[in-house]
Amino acid sequence: MNLDELLGEYAELEQQLADPAVHADQNKARTLGRRYRQLTPVIGTYRELEGVRDDLAAAKELAAEDEAFAEEAAQLEERVPKLEDKLKHLLIPRDPNDEKDIIMEIKQGEGGEESALFAGDLLRMYLRYAERLGWKTEIIDAQHSDLGGYKDVTVAIKAKGDEGVWSRLKYEGGVHRVQRVPVTESQGRIHTSATGVLVYPEAEEVEINIDPNDLRVDVYRSSGPGGQSVNTTDSAVRITHLPTGVVVSCQNEKSQLQNKESAMRILRARLLAVAQEEAEAAAQAERKSQVRTMDRSERIRTYNFPENRISDHRVGFKAYNLDQVLDGELSAVTQALIDAEMAEKLAQHS
Repeated sequence: MNLDELLGEYAELEQQLADPAVHADQNKARTLGRRYRQLTPVIGTYRELEGVRDDLAAAKELAAEDEAFAEEAAQLEERVPKLEDKLKHLLIPRDPNDEKDIIMEIKQGEGGEESALFAGDLLRMYLRYAERLGWKTEIIDAQHSDLGGYKDVTVAIKAKGDEGVWSRLKYEGGVHRVQRVPVTESQGRIHTSATGVLVYPEAEEVEINIDPNDLRVDVYRSSGPGGQSVNTTDSAVRITHLPTGVVVSCQNEKSQLQNKESAMRILRARLLAVAQEEAEAAAQAERKSQVRTMDRSERIRTYNFPENRISDHRVGFKAYNLDQVLDGELSAVTQALIDAEMAEKLAQHS
């Protein structure tokens, strides 16, 4: 979409949002408002650039007659390329999910109990990172391991402002490798284990319409570490989406209804991800960098405890502050991935 089309869309959005009738439909008003906020910095920068260009032309004209305007013209001339570069960045197509909240699943992988313990470390890292940014977190479901780690844990993360959680944590999907001496190791040898992370943009009910006839709902008793029953009623819920075969289970809540609601949230997010992946495949994977970074089978990052080192293999990021990263200082890592994606998109659209 070119600038003229964006200017037209922005003007139309202003008219629609000024109409009280539009706000009677909250979902429509929310969608229009979100798009309006996305376009505001683009249009603002474009108008600022046009204003500076006009002022520059006038200053040059005046400087031809009065040298006192030469300095003003020089200052304005310096601003033009900076604003042009800013506008170029803003015009790069955005990920449509960037403003969404997320559902994240952290799963035990290779390495048995050590992998489950590291899943707990990753969960804490994301919870602390969210806390630093003022985001809200909610553990939806969790299956603990015998030594206090997690076989599987699902957390919802919500932002408070306009910047969505997906824009920063979408890069976390993949295999996270840890190198350290496990608590179960008596010889002091360093082991390598792996833990899987899945990240989905959280879907609103209006985005994913699920036919109840397409669901098989099974109930069973919740179980804790070692398989012992932790509930005397059939409160755990397993939902199978028959058309796709997607299976979701929740046992964290004491009530069957609450577990079903939590399972439906995860199911909607997974089905939205499936639908978007299919759409991307049909469009021949427009966002190549995203396909690569979200490859679930790729070992995306290594956490080396003996060297206090964290390495992200996708962008060559390396730092020796692993202890701080695991305490939630994840910003430098996520920014390196954001910058790499931006650079790739700029190269594609230049």
